[in-house]
Amino acid sequence: MIKYFIYCRKSSEEEERQIISIEAQLTELRDFAKNQGLFVVKEYTESRTAKDPGRPVFTQMLEEIEKGTAQGILAWNPDRLARNSIDGGRVIYLVDTGKIQSLKFPTHWFEPTPQGKFMLSVAFSQAKYYTDNLRENILRGIRQKIRRGELSAKAPLGYFNEPRLRTIEPDKRTFGKIKECLVAFASGQYTLTAIQRKMFSLGLVGKDGKPLHLSSIKHVLTNPFYYGDFKYRGEVHQGSHKPMISKKLFDEIQAALVQNGKPRKKRGPKNFQYLGLATCGECGYAITAERKIKKSGRIYHYYHCTFKSKAVVCSQNRFLREEELTKQVVENVQKVSLPDEWRKRYLEKLDRETGEARHSSDLFAQNLRGKIAELKLKIDRLTDGYLAGSFELAEYQEKKNTLMSEKKTFEDQLSNFERKGNYWLELMRNWIMEANQAQNLVKQENLPKMRDFLVAIGSNRRLASGTLSVDFQKPFSFLAETRERTRSVRDNFSVNSLWWT
Repeated sequence: MIKYFIYCRKSSEEEERQIISIEAQLTELRDFAKNQGLFVVKEYTESRTAKDPGRPVFTQMLEEIEKGTAQGILAWNPDRLARNSIDGGRVIYLVDTGKIQSLKFPTHWFEPTPQGKFMLSVAFSQAKYYTDNLRENILRGIRQKIRRGELSAKAPLGYFNEPRLRTIEPDKRTFGKIKECLVAFASGQYTLTAIQRKMFSLGLVGKDGKPLHLSSIKHVLTNPFYYGDFKYRGEVHQGSHKPMISKKLFDEIQAALVQNGKPRKKRGPKNFQYLGLATCGECGYAITAERKIKKSGRIYHYYHCTFKSKAVVCSQNRFLREEELTKQVVENVQKVSLPDEWRKRYLEKLDRETGEARHSSDLFAQNLRGKIAELKLKIDRLTDGYLAGSFELAEYQEKKNTLMSEKKTFEDQLSNFERKGNYWLELMRNWIMEANQAQNLVKQENLPKMRDFLVAIGSNRRLASGTLSVDFQKPFSFLAETRERTRSVRDNFSVNSLWWT
């Protein structure tokens, strides 16, 4: 008497959710075996897709058949056994060698004859064709969603998947909280661990109710989805969802992530007011501080490189006293400060130029549109080159992601300009007042605020050979350059006019 195994399979994937359940298959197959008088020795069930080989329960069943434990299989349909060429070929080979003497299906006829094996091969091929065709249809749908600017994946933190419209929408509960954290991190005052604590205080936690992992937080900080694009399989695409932040703020977050991304050890009770202000100008590692007490009892603070680089032997062994560093901080603030006389002249000139701004605004907007059109053309040409085989996938993705980032920056600038018009005049006015306030900080000798001022307006702050260097952001950089070029000029009015030009 031929012994049979009952095999039932149910895929957990979405495209097969409507197929008969395992419980229903078992009921049908037990009734079928009873009506046909089949001797069933064991039942095997598993919830795995059959489009790929390697199902553990199916493999175990075939191994038992090879041992001779049973000689037949009872299944609902051939596609329950295999939807790939390897598993299908293995079943047919066991039939060829006589290990499988009988296959029974309530929905399909089979006999171990050449015609029966041929029909079984056709059934397996049809199952594989269905799977392949279904996969292609799903991928085509995903590509269409991407062309519409829709991410076909789980919504990132701050958004949710809208089930009816199949879109990603802002989550009212967390959208504002995530935005608050992103703005805070862009200020440069937070490390990853500090922003982790802030998120936890706002109720942004993991599924277990604990603080979010640092890797999850870093993913939030580097996800282009928040400024309006999204990344799918390593490639950046333009999104149609509501952005949370601007591209400019996103770039500031990336700069802050480089500067403050690594968790730091908690500082001791010693008050080193310039810790975190700069990095080593040679090896790029952090500047640390230490306190020295002389025999006279006087206390001195010194700043120097941490010498943690293993790849580069740092030669910056000079220790800089805090008093000398303070002088350099004051000098750098003075470079980008506006005296009261200059503030008055600049505000007067800004008032005169307000009426002339309309023409220059049109030229500015036209220039931005030209740059955006040029970048779109480059992206199209790059895609054509990739499809023609001129680029490898990794190279294509890297180049396209860079172009997409540049295009988004210009699109944000154009959008802000069209929305706010000549708002730059107001920004200019605010900048004049801010630069003048820096002069007041110098007069007041307010060192903590001067330090914060340099952190806010300067990047790549580095200490090398005992000298503090700062790359000032525009328009502070113009002011610093003009100050440097006109040191020998005594006429403040001439210097003022040169800078404005």
